[in-house]
Amino acid sequence: MNIIKNFFGNYSRKEVKKLGIIADKIMALDESMTKLTDQELKEKTEEFKERLSKGETLDNLLVEAFAVVREASYRVLNMKHYREQLIGGIVLHQGRIAEMKTGEGKTLVATCPAYLNGLSGDGVHIVTVNDYLAERDCEEMGQVYRFLGLATGVILQPMKPDERREAYNCDITYGTNSEYGFDYLRDNMVIDPSERVQRKLNFALIDEVDSIFIDEARTPLIISGQGKSSTQIYKVADIFAKGLKKDEDYEIDEKVKAIILTDEGVEKAEKYYGIENFSDEKNMDIQHHTMTALRANYVMSLGIDYIIRDGEVMIVDQYTGRVMEGRRFSEGLHQAIEAKEKVKIKEENDTLATITYQNYFKLYKKLSGMSGTVDTESSEFQEIYKLDVVVIPTHRPIQRIDREDRIFKTEYEKFKRVVEDIEETHKNGQPILVGTSSIDNSEILSFMLKKKGIPHEVLNAKEHAREAEIIKNAGQKGAITIATNMAGRGTDIKLAEGVEKLGGLKVIGTERHMSRRIDNQLRGRSGRQGDNGESVFYVSLEDEIVKRFGKERLERIEKNTKFLETEEINNKKINELIEVSQSVAESFNFEARKNVVKYDDVLNKQREILYKQRNEVVEKENVEDEIKAMMKNVIEKEAENILIDADNDNFEEKLMNLMSIMKDLLGNAEINSDSFKDLSNEKILSELSKVAIDIYDNKKETIGEEFVAVQKRILLKTVDSTWIDNIETLTNLRKYVSLQSYNQKDPIVGYTSEASEIFNVMMYNLQKNVVRYIMNIKINTYI
Repeated sequence: MNIIKNFFGNYSRKEVKKLGIIADKIMALDESMTKLTDQELKEKTEEFKERLSKGETLDNLLVEAFAVVREASYRVLNMKHYREQLIGGIVLHQGRIAEMKTGEGKTLVATCPAYLNGLSGDGVHIVTVNDYLAERDCEEMGQVYRFLGLATGVILQPMKPDERREAYNCDITYGTNSEYGFDYLRDNMVIDPSERVQRKLNFALIDEVDSIFIDEARTPLIISGQGKSSTQIYKVADIFAKGLKKDEDYEIDEKVKAIILTDEGVEKAEKYYGIENFSDEKNMDIQHHTMTALRANYVMSLGIDYIIRDGEVMIVDQYTGRVMEGRRFSEGLHQAIEAKEKVKIKEENDTLATITYQNYFKLYKKLSGMSGTVDTESSEFQEIYKLDVVVIPTHRPIQRIDREDRIFKTEYEKFKRVVEDIEETHKNGQPILVGTSSIDNSEILSFMLKKKGIPHEVLNAKEHAREAEIIKNAGQKGAITIATNMAGRGTDIKLAEGVEKLGGLKVIGTERHMSRRIDNQLRGRSGRQGDNGESVFYVSLEDEIVKRFGKERLERIEKNTKFLETEEINNKKINELIEVSQSVAESFNFEARKNVVKYDDVLNKQREILYKQRNEVVEKENVEDEIKAMMKNVIEKEAENILIDADNDNFEEKLMNLMSIMKDLLGNAEINSDSFKDLSNEKILSELSKVAIDIYDNKKETIGEEFVAVQKRILLKTVDSTWIDNIETLTNLRKYVSLQSYNQKDPIVGYTSEASEIFNVMMYNLQKNVVRYIMNIKINTYI
């Protein structure tokens, strides 16, 4: 730990020294900038843009641009960046992470790199943790940017697409991490390019970067929608399927498990569902559910393909005969079987699109961030994001006194001593902030203080509506504030007059958290901008961190040493135990976050391929070439799969199977298999392709201009529905392979291998479904 700490500490000191030389050059321009009129200062923006257009780089402009922002900020906000803030700004511009303590003015720091990068016209995204901060910072700091001629915008949750597009087109845009991420996902679900709201992702500057990259890293962004798991549609389709007659309403090829509706069956479907054209693209969902219900009832067999266990449909592996735990048939087949077997149909929203914050922010050309507590996670930022952390020194020396932990055997004794400390400190009028790890603990402590008649405020999720009021008064003389982690980040507790002489704000932590970073956030509420302050943590051997990550070590220590319940523990090994437990907890959680990245990296590669191809389709007016290429590929693949091992004895049978599949694929086309009997495989492929093209051209000619738009919509809708099914399949696969870890197998390896196969099958099935949907469009609808 000390080796790592020393390494990153030395690195930061060297970087700060190097960047300090640049900061001094910026400050040296102060006199010349103050002599400029407002108009001359504003004209600097156009001058910089002109120089960029002639080949200069942002790095070339940095010193002058920062000096301009510094002066503009002073004229507009009456705030002038000090040296340490300029160093922080340089770190951000360089695409790195700056650790800057509470009260060091991070919001102002962001103006310099945001302005400099905003000059390119490619857009700067400043990322905050909530809408309130995004709107506040845009309004306040936006005054500086607007004074200098750059446009600013803000993305807020209720905004409509047009408002979002306008905000994204600004030079500098404020918003939350989730809004940026969701807009990216939605932009990759559009039908027309004009529906997109974002531009290319250029430069992101993330405030509270550890909150977004670490605390929220295990929760991916997910856009959900009412999907094929709606129980009613499965039941409706199942009733319809059960009422059909074989050979009259549907035909089935048992060998290849292909099933199609006859003309009579299509008529019954249109009457049953109350629709005019079963094959119309707007009825794709009804087609899908109907064909899935047919498969469930007449192709899938109980005891062969699946079993019922404890009221659940369980897949049977055809090769091993084993139940495939955690797996579900995709494309709604599993729900269709549940409807068929009258067991509970699992209601679940389909995941329409998903991405982790890690992979979303990696899409930016340049990425940077800042927070008061990132140094302890330096190695993670380097490993996951390839981002350096530079610790920026405070403008004024930290005066806070951080005391040694006070350790007790039981939780009860710990809380008892915390109350005693609060009572004693309160007598002097020194304000106190008490940090707890849960709502329960905050209420237990509150109850103990009430019994002693000690006045206090409680800030937890139940009291969030009064947060601003409670925090406003937390620095007053005699104030006692008990708070969960709500008060640990981004909370600026200002000291009332006279409190400095009393020792400043005293922070009491009631247990060590799973990360030193969270403890440091709590400590950082005190000693702001050189204020006096004090911090101390109370720990017990019954705390969660010890029980989860230090239990065995504690048992070994307790074999040789007995600790009294009522006495404070002063034992070097116990101190080490607490430190080691916290270190183990950090490693454990880091591994969990790395696993999220590893799993999503697999999906991310697939997402990149699919989104790239989808966006190419969105940009095109006519996708005829793509459809014909798909048609050719599908026909070749189907023919190759069936005819590859055909010989004189089974050729006729194989050919019949192929014609059955082609009939299903090409819209119930009349194909005479006798005319193919004497042809070579190559000639069969050629003739089938001609038949397909003839049918396609006939539809195109008959339907007319609308056929162009219809094809594009079908292709995009099929891409989306197939991708949704793929996400579901990979989600279930992940659950399944995680069981392999119990057999000493690396689940990631199995997941990566199987996911690759699933993706290849998905991409082929996508083409096959597109061809089937288009070739089954009824011409008479468009005459």
